[in-house]
Amino acid sequence: MRAASDSQASLSASRRWGGIFDLGGLRHTVDRLTNLSLSEGFWDDPKSAQKMMSERASAEETLETLLKSIAEVEGLIELLEMVESEGDDEMAEEVAQQLPELEGRVRALEMKRMLGEGDDLPAIVTVNSGAGGTDAEDWAELLLRMYLRYAEAKGFKTELLDRAPGGTGGISSATFVARGPYAYGFLRAEHGVHRLIRVSKFSGRRETSFAAVRVVPELDDEIEVEVRPEDLKITVMRSGGAGGQHVNRTESAVRIEHLPTGFVVRVDQERSQHQNREHAMRAVRGFLFEKARREQEEAFQEAFLSGQNEIGFGRQDRTYTMHPYTLVKDERTGHKETNVDRVLDGDIDPFIEAFLLASADKREQESKKGGG
Repeated sequence: MRAASDSQASLSASRRWGGIFDLGGLRHTVDRLTNLSLSEGFWDDPKSAQKMMSERASAEETLETLLKSIAEVEGLIELLEMVESEGDDEMAEEVAQQLPELEGRVRALEMKRMLGEGDDLPAIVTVNSGAGGTDAEDWAELLLRMYLRYAEAKGFKTELLDRAPGGTGGISSATFVARGPYAYGFLRAEHGVHRLIRVSKFSGRRETSFAAVRVVPELDDEIEVEVRPEDLKITVMRSGGAGGQHVNRTESAVRIEHLPTGFVVRVDQERSQHQNREHAMRAVRGFLFEKARREQEEAFQEAFLSGQNEIGFGRQDRTYTMHPYTLVKDERTGHKETNVDRVLDGDIDPFIEAFLLASADKREQESKKGGG
């Protein structure tokens, strides 16, 4: 009975959702990885075993969510047919109350569908202040807070790698890594230059300030990326601190610049120079991995390196206006939100969804061109 029911549900899903997910493929993945986990010697390589178990858990969660959503859609369709035939307003209200939760799950599945290779990796996020002086440094700190709140709401684990204070307030730059399901796939939508227009709390005048957000994947050791030693400029320095007895008197902070591209990363959170260097090299490898991937796409320079050398006027990818009206607009997708405070509190899913949709549409159009 279950097989027949699942088959019917799958057919219904294909008819209504365009065959977005392959139920048979998901089941095959879960069964294959389950059988592997039971084989002798599976846990001899704990790192590889853990990775496969994570893949299994993700596939199983997607499968269960999809089956649940399909069953609910079928049930709501039956209820709607009864409402239409009987004119039951109370039943119609019941159906309406169930729609938002179902829509949320379907949208989450749709976002997963738009993710690609490497998107399940952790994300290394760097925020740099740009043009705007003290206001820009304050703006960079607001963005850092926004992303940390977003990560917390998503259940991602975060680790601060570097935080350089500004001259008079805020931050000059900060880097953190976010680890969780599809952390990089979601946060990569935030890569770019972010512009803030507001009445400055420092000058009392209407000011425009800028900050750049750079997002690269944190690669594991299984992904090979060639990094030429001659392309790197590595500098060690004392880590910043609060001063007094807690100041770090050893040169443990590490700054690495990739000379051909100008990519720079600085890490100072660990006491060990070796550990900081390891974190920094992961960021460099992640950058080169993503650079190679995006070079296959049109407008790589504009989309990925935009604003990294010039964080100022004419370079913005998203604008946050707080005066004379309130509006957040993504210049790449056209998506808008009027509640700036809610966005700055970490509610950025609508912007991420719009970005992923636009990216998926572009890939589909390029695929059709290639096929033609």
